[in-house]
Amino acid sequence: MRPTMPMPADPRNRRAGYMPRFGQRVLAVSLLVATPALLGLGVLLSGSLDVSLRWALSIAVIVLTLLLARWHERRVTYPLYTLSGLLEALREGDYSLRGVQGGVLGDVIYDINALAERLQQERLQFEESAHLLGKTLAALDSAVLVFDKNQRLRLLNPAAQRLLGDERHRLFGLSAAELGLATLLEGPAACLLTHAFPGRTGRFEIRHASLRSGGRGGVLLVINDVDRVLREEERQAWQRLLRVLAHEVNNSLAPIQSMAGTLATLVARDPLPEDWREDFRGGLELIGNRAGALARFLAGYSQLARLPPPHKRAVDVAALVAKVVRLEQRLPVRIETGVALIVQADADQLEQALINLLRNAVEAAPSPRGEVSVRWYRDEARGLIEVVDDGPGPPLSDNLFVPFFTTKPGGSGIGLALVRQIVEAHEGGVSLLAREGAAGAVAQLWLPLESATGE
Repeated sequence: MRPTMPMPADPRNRRAGYMPRFGQRVLAVSLLVATPALLGLGVLLSGSLDVSLRWALSIAVIVLTLLLARWHERRVTYPLYTLSGLLEALREGDYSLRGVQGGVLGDVIYDINALAERLQQERLQFEESAHLLGKTLAALDSAVLVFDKNQRLRLLNPAAQRLLGDERHRLFGLSAAELGLATLLEGPAACLLTHAFPGRTGRFEIRHASLRSGGRGGVLLVINDVDRVLREEERQAWQRLLRVLAHEVNNSLAPIQSMAGTLATLVARDPLPEDWREDFRGGLELIGNRAGALARFLAGYSQLARLPPPHKRAVDVAALVAKVVRLEQRLPVRIETGVALIVQADADQLEQALINLLRNAVEAAPSPRGEVSVRWYRDEARGLIEVVDDGPGPPLSDNLFVPFFTTKPGGSGIGLALVRQIVEAHEGGVSLLAREGAAGAVAQLWLPLESATGE
């Protein structure tokens, strides 16, 4: 196979001079073929030769003329045979043949080679596109069917084959009426209905549109299984719910277990310290309060399978923060006492949000000398609560509050997402920022004060 030569800079100029040059060549060779005959005729007319010599000269002239004529025929017809063969190959779809450039039809062979190269590239692109289309249709969960103008099936993907419950070779060529799909093609262009197909029964989204291929009309039919999508969404929703519940239960049981261990150590001491009754009573009170809050929190989930709407009442921020800090036993948490601040909020939900923020801060702080503090203040019409740590700072990501996104090994990605859901239900907001002038992060939670009182 010969490589295709690059096209001239201006093919129109080359083609404009092609035919005159070819005609000049044919004329010149024709005159060359007639030259021996003309010379022989001139000698015979001179009359200076005897008869035998004239006959010999005549025979020689005739033979030489025939040889030149044969040579001229081959020079003209053989390139035409080559050209005919190349055109026949193109007509049959064989684009691999190339003609030898040069000779009287070299320019035409050049164009034929260029055409064959272009057709070969276009067929390769078409085959690649068709292969990609086939792979795409095979990967689709939606059933795709193509009917011709007579509503006979001409194309279907594996999902459509499973929906119709039969082999491809048996389905191909059947009419829409024979497949039980005629009513779908005659209905609205887009609709949602319950239908019984041979392979599946349920609710389906039906879409169809007209199309044209090769100058002929047809219909494209797409069938989506809505029930399957809804079942998948339901399964994912239950998984999210279970992960949230497990996260919150573990988040609350950990401090309860720590406090119970502390009380058990206190009881085992002999003799008991003088203030053991007060410590024991306070520990049991914390365990009982947290267990009750967790029970109410889980009850809301079990009733609505989502975060229940907040039941707002006046909440003292200072008392709530002190309660949450006492639950954290892994690291001493410093409370920066601020102004007296009363907000209208669901105490259990707000407590859960602060527990999650405080837990993240303690886990981020370097152990065992990390510093974590909680402060609150009033900013115009907002009440702000900030949890500050001296850890490495927040990760560089925009997905910190996206459910199930986590940067911690073994993390669930629920804590911050739940905090955001709680505060947004209170018409507030939450953010996680890097500290200014120091290492660490600041988790800021704010609630509106339009309906709250504070000093």
